[in-house]
Amino acid sequence: PEIIEIVEDEEEIEETVIESTETTQDEIIEEVEVMEEDLDVDVPFAIIEDVPLFPGCERVKKSERRKCFQEKIQRHISKNFRYPEIAQEMGIQGRVYVQFIIDKDGTITGIRTRGPDKNLEKEANRIIGKLPTMTPGKQRGRPVRVPFSIPITFRLQ
Repeated sequence: PEIIEIVEDEEEIEETVIESTETTQDEIIEEVEVMEEDLDVDVPFAIIEDVPLFPGCERVKKSERRKCFQEKIQRHISKNFRYPEIAQEMGIQGRVYVQFIIDKDGTITGIRTRGPDKNLEKEANRIIGKLPTMTPGKQRGRPVRVPFSIPITFRLQ
C-alpha cells in the first residue's frame, strides 16, 4: 500500500480579497479618457464617409462626389487608353480587372491587374498609374487608405 507522509506546513498563504462589484447610485465614477486608435485599416469606397476627391470634384456637393469620382476615373481611362499593338495583331480582347489603393496622402499605390493577357494588364496598369494625386478619403475626419476596383474592357472593332 501507498505510504502517506504528513509534512508540517509553516508557509503562510496570502489570501486574495475579492471586493464586491455592487455599486450604489451615490458612488462617483471616475472619468476615463478614451484614446482613439489610429485607423490603419482600408475603408472600402462603397462605405467610406468622405470619398477621395478626384481633381475637379472639389466644388461638387458632398452627395454627388462619389458619382463625380467615378465619372472622372472613366474619363481618365478613355482619354489615356491605347490598345496594345501586339494584342490587336493577335486579336486579344477582354476585360481587365484593376484594383488599386488611394493612399492616405492621395497617391495611387498597390495597383493589381487580372485579365486575359499580360499586354492588356500592362496597359491597364499604365493607365491607372497615370491617375493624378487626389484628396484622400476620410473616415471619422482622418485620412485613410481606400481600395478601389474597376474593370477596363478591351474590345476590338
